[in-house]
Amino acid sequence: MLLDWFSTKHIDEFADSVVAELLRRFPQSGADLSTEKSAEKAMKALDRIFSRISAFAAEHRPNLYQKACFGNRIEWALKEAGYPAPFVQVVTQKFLAYMAIAAAASTSARS
Repeated sequence: MLLDWFSTKHIDEFADSVVAELLRRFPQSGADLSTEKSAEKAMKALDRIFSRISAFAAEHRPNLYQKACFGNRIEWALKEAGYPAPFVQVVTQKFLAYMAIAAAASTSARS
């Protein structure tokens, strides 16, 4: 049971699929994502990804460590793909927020 707390295989696989979808929707060379405002605008088009994150969090109920691993994996994958820092920051924060809210909602609904 304790070892499950540190297990991140399903989180890593999910984060990789989210990044792959983001790369398809917003190729690094295709959109101006160099300012925080443009990055925020781009996020509005990502409702599908937000829905996937919410559904994943509700089903798997990730713990604090797993959420941190998810955010770290998203952040570094986007940096390595060459996205501007403001975009990386906004995406990581929004994705983590959606995961935290959905996980908390599923936990309170099951209690």
